Amino acid sequence: MSAHATELIIFSLLFTIVSGLGFYAVRWQGRTAQDNLDEWGMGGHRFGFWVSFFLNSGDIFTAYTFAALPALMFGIGAIGFFAFAFTIFAYPLVFLPVVRLWSMSRKHGYMTPAEFVAGSYNSPTLGLIVALTGIAATMPYLAVQLAGLEAVLRTMGLNGAGLAGHIPLFVAFLIMAAYTYRSGLRAPALIAFAKAILIYLVIIAAVVILPTKLGGWGAIFNAANAKFKPPDGHGILLGANNQLEYVTLALGGGLAMFMYPHVLTSVFAARNSQVMKRNLMVLPAYSLVLGMFALLGYAAITTPTRIKMITNAATGQPDSNTVIPVLFQGQFPPWFAGIGLAALGVGMLVPASVMSIAAANLWTRNIYKTYLRPHATAEQQTTQSKIASLVVKFGAVAMLVLLDPNYSLGLQLIAGVIILQTLPPVAIALYTRWFHPWALLAGWATGMAWGIWMLLSIPNLNTNIAALELGRLSIFGWEPFTSSTVQIYPGFVALIGNLIVATVATPLLRPHWYLHRLTARRAAT
Repeated sequence: MSAHATELIIFSLLFTIVSGLGFYAVRWQGRTAQDNLDEWGMGGHRFGFWVSFFLNSGDIFTAYTFAALPALMFGIGAIGFFAFAFTIFAYPLVFLPVVRLWSMSRKHGYMTPAEFVAGSYNSPTLGLIVALTGIAATMPYLAVQLAGLEAVLRTMGLNGAGLAGHIPLFVAFLIMAAYTYRSGLRAPALIAFAKAILIYLVIIAAVVILPTKLGGWGAIFNAANAKFKPPDGHGILLGANNQLEYVTLALGGGLAMFMYPHVLTSVFAARNSQVMKRNLMVLPAYSLVLGMFALLGYAAITTPTRIKMITNAATGQPDSNTVIPVLFQGQFPPWFAGIGLAALGVGMLVPASVMSIAAANLWTRNIYKTYLRPHATAEQQTTQSKIASLVVKFGAVAMLVLLDPNYSLGLQLIAGVIILQTLPPVAIALYTRWFHPWALLAGWATGMAWGIWMLLSIPNLNTNIAALELGRLSIFGWEPFTSSTVQIYPGFVALIGNLIVATVATPLLRPHWYLHRLTARRAAT
């Protein structure tokens, strides 16, 4: 039996078991009614600590953790560790705001961050914008998951030319779409247990076995340092041009993490505030898994025969996401490589399912129910979400087929530029209503337009992972950093512009309020 055959059999067996769990989840916890959006899209808000922990971790640590990030470390080097940094400080940074958001949303019955914004500012329009932005950011992030899954299938020999080359992905996608449609959020919640078991099994084996086979971690770091140092690199250290990029990527990623609709959906599904708080305190431990997977990108450099990315037969371009699957295939026996590839594949099913559900909830609650059918019944809302979840998945597949990025992490960073622009209306409303809704809309429009413009001005966006040279930064034609090659994350710059415009526009839209305050102050003196 060939190695590919062994891997395919084990992968198919584990994929079938996991898919079976997804279909069974409709009856899990004794709940069979799925004609209520609270049950289908939020698991009835009944998830306890362990279910919430595995769902949250499975939802946050996605294909970029297991495929895209190690590929970036393998191809570019130290800058890839930004993801490890932002997951470390993101939790203490967002702990109190997320707890407050959970409490306020549960009190008022909100299911999406866009509902919270619309209710806080009494502005359905602002809620609509946040909903549309959330859907737009979810699409490329979902495409990252599908890119990782397709890389696993491609590594096992399922790599045909033309559109037919994507058929294995379509089949896996249809199975995932079917059990998500049937079971809702309970499907990824149950599958998350299997994901955690497989991922921990594989990563523990990898960090123990691979260094032993490759001469130890010292040899691994030396090989990586030699690859990235000459002639114009800085080895495994950051250079002068990408230190600012690293900081802004880490900070921007940390701020964006809990703005994504799928992350907030899994957080909102917690049974009570104590469950949610304990999860946020324990989840940083999962960052160790992310760091270990990132280091596997360096391990791939050290192999006796240098890892070669598999060429995508559909496009003729190398698929960087195949780095870790090829590493497993070359360094482990076929039976364990099959388990490792299944772990990677299953690791992408959980976030992909939650992302499609979260985007569907945004459509149903903030567009369909608010504008198209205000008196929609619970069953009609659930049907709309189920259909919308399918549409989102098909859209992500189309995006993947059409764009085919060299580094799929670039798609996630583009999503970050988009979702960061919802930070002011969502986060600020937790503490103050000072900002005028139309000022927040103006800030959002500025941030979106500027962020997209900066992304489009980046040469070779496919390989530059959304890194903008300061010399290309233009503010209404003014270029304050002419000729500078220092790089920065455009999402962070766009967010600053967003906040400045919202802050300046608010007094202009509330002149009578300021006149009243001035008059009252003069009368008091």
